[in-house]
Amino acid sequence: MDRPRRAAYEAVAAVHRDDAFANLVLPIILREEGLFGRDAAFATELTYGTLRHLGTLDAILTDAAGRDVARIDPPVRDALRIGAYQLLHTRVPPHAAVSSTVDLVRAVAPGATGFANAVLREVSTRDSDGWVAKIAPPMETDPVGHLAVAYSHPQWIVRAFSEALDGDLGETARLLIEDNERPPVHLCARPGLIDPVELADQVGGAPGAFSPYAVYLPGGAPGDVPAVADGRAHVQDEGSQLVAAALADAPLDGPDGRWLDLCAGPGGKAGLLGALAAQRGARVTAVEVAEHRARLVSQATRGLPVAVLATDGREVGADPKLPEGHFDRVLVDAPCTGLGSLRRRPESRWRRQPSDLPPLTRLQRELLGAALRAARPGGLVAYVTCSPHTVETHVTVTEAARRSGVSVDFVDARPLLPAGMPGLGDGPTVQLWPHRHGTDAMFLAVLRKG
Repeated sequence: MDRPRRAAYEAVAAVHRDDAFANLVLPIILREEGLFGRDAAFATELTYGTLRHLGTLDAILTDAAGRDVARIDPPVRDALRIGAYQLLHTRVPPHAAVSSTVDLVRAVAPGATGFANAVLREVSTRDSDGWVAKIAPPMETDPVGHLAVAYSHPQWIVRAFSEALDGDLGETARLLIEDNERPPVHLCARPGLIDPVELADQVGGAPGAFSPYAVYLPGGAPGDVPAVADGRAHVQDEGSQLVAAALADAPLDGPDGRWLDLCAGPGGKAGLLGALAAQRGARVTAVEVAEHRARLVSQATRGLPVAVLATDGREVGADPKLPEGHFDRVLVDAPCTGLGSLRRRPESRWRRQPSDLPPLTRLQRELLGAALRAARPGGLVAYVTCSPHTVETHVTVTEAARRSGVSVDFVDARPLLPAGMPGLGDGPTVQLWPHRHGTDAMFLAVLRKG
């Protein structure tokens, strides 16, 4: 089997066998295989495309094989997934997709080559739309089920997206389509360290559509960008830049020198806040409970006025370095399901379950309550999640504010974002969307402590 397909197979197999993350394991495999340029790009396309379309591919393979895909041996199953993806979503000629996949099966499960050949030839009898028409429930009677098969998302996620979009199934479909597209790499030009236009010129990219610090990287490895290597820029989705900058730019009465990032790992938002704080004579306390992630925050904020604490953000008031009523601006980038970044982490859509929500939302409420304790009277708290699920957004922030025992006012977050941004809703909170804004689906609520 050729090396790009072997690399893709090893990455997909690691995701399913070892619960690996594609964005971590694939670069290692590419280096081990010595793949660069077009070969590395092809392996990356096969890996991420297969993982994004996994649900639909499995439904098609179940039909084509005449048995549930769960009953196919894992090595053969992953090879068939990659082969089916080539047949249905790439320009690879059908004979090449079939023969290369059979070669792959011959290497990992020699006794299954005849089976693999038969299944893939059956898959090749229809294009993607033809398969969806055959296997998906009718849109008229089961719209969620239809969208789940057509656009390869679990039904519970489709339902959550639809609810967050006020039941608009057409817009839900557009979001699901965008989730299956390859996302661009966004860089953040750290203010005071490099101008975004200068950075865009250096990388041959373009300034971001909305964030004044964003640059779109046209290709290549971000780590090879000199400004990233020396800390003048970092990789960060434009939506993450916007919500961090919104907190930094929100009007505030009184002192403004003590900022807090309560859930700082791995350090992207802390890096941007630190650069902004350096321009304004402020200092940032960055809190991260996991020690290895706290080290990442320290690396990401080197040279900036940021002090990193490896502790639990809920320890506000108990930890002397996290006193109550002390901070002027507080960011809570809360742990969440990550449903807003499925285009960047495609395996997450298949790993997350509705049962993940209760412990996460409890943690989110506790962290937001701690942030409100940490803020001084009149201070600002920004609650951020990379999820549009209403339980993690509106329900969490409303419940946490109600239970906090302090007076809290919602600040209209829409004016804190760049003028002219479309589709920001009725306020006071803001939900960003991949299909509307080209960002991850970041949620932002800004609270002022009474």
